[in-house]
Amino acid sequence: MNLSGNLGPSPRSLEVEDLESFDRMLAAGAVHLQGWHAQSLDLRGRASALAGLDVEGAIFLGCTFDEGMEDALRRRGALIFPRLTGVPFNPYRSTLYSPGELYDGLAGAPYEELPDARIYQWSIQPGQRHRVDATLASALHDHAIGDALDELTHSHPWSGQPMVGVMGGHAAQRGSADYAQAAMLGRLLARNGYSVATGGGPGAMEAANLGAYLSQADDDGLQAALDMLAAVPGFRPSVSAWARAAAAVVERFPGGTPSLGIPTWFYGHEPPNCFATHIAKYFANAIREAILLELCQGGIVFLPGAAGTVQEIFQDACENYYGAPEKLTPMVLVGRHHWEHQYPAWPMLRSLAAGRPMADRIFLVDTVEEAVTVLLR
Repeated sequence: MNLSGNLGPSPRSLEVEDLESFDRMLAAGAVHLQGWHAQSLDLRGRASALAGLDVEGAIFLGCTFDEGMEDALRRRGALIFPRLTGVPFNPYRSTLYSPGELYDGLAGAPYEELPDARIYQWSIQPGQRHRVDATLASALHDHAIGDALDELTHSHPWSGQPMVGVMGGHAAQRGSADYAQAAMLGRLLARNGYSVATGGGPGAMEAANLGAYLSQADDDGLQAALDMLAAVPGFRPSVSAWARAAAAVVERFPGGTPSLGIPTWFYGHEPPNCFATHIAKYFANAIREAILLELCQGGIVFLPGAAGTVQEIFQDACENYYGAPEKLTPMVLVGRHHWEHQYPAWPMLRSLAAGRPMADRIFLVDTVEEAVTVLLR
């Protein structure tokens, strides 16, 4: 799996993402930095150490140096990607986002003033997508997010659990039966040993992340959370009120089960939810969708949705249609009436699958309990 978008493996590179690691390797006797990728490090005060190193072939991304050191490193063969000014995010970040980072300041400021909203506003400024510096910043950012996501999925406990995606519309309101069912789905998946991944937004996506987050809470705890959230049914007209209601649930139930959200600033009208403990937020929606499908090797459950969910169904179907039999993953559509009549994706999906190996990997069920049973089987 290659989530960072590299053209191929790079076994001779070493990513250095914190000062402790940098200092430890130098103390252990490192002299040659060929293949080192130093990312967002404040290297001020280390001029003498850098002066004694062979830096040819090293890459410094968004690092800070003592005056004059940057030019000296370039002359000695290092490649330096400078810190980008006027950009409201770190394009060289080494970790995924947390809800607390994207909603930093939520208690005392409206959503429009918080990091998530400010990044979106930056991305849609007139002419922004035609500017080289903006294109470079967003591309570097998405590469860094992919790299951090790859590290996460190869770490404990993520690497030991199959990941199941939950797709569904953002329109499912808190307090509704659809929202409660999506929360139950996330809860059942997490309790049965799956990692849960969603598109990271509101509605069914938020509910599935909520269910996973509270998978170890008792039934009364989950119901209490649902009741708290129902006071603010949706993110319109106020994202601030919607997010604060979620933050209150997290405060009441800290330390929940980790789950993943993969949202995008391409859809600025969909704020990220607070129950995905790890957030891989991208600028490029196409990359985000492809990665979400690639990650979910345990299968994908499609809850009732509209255009976006229909697109995701057939994007996943295309992967299965052309994929090797050994790589096919289950597709479970929940809601017979919805997928047979309201948005008749099921008849088309069944026609595509006819006579192909994927025919045994597509399912139409009525309940989330049935969906989990199918995956376990």
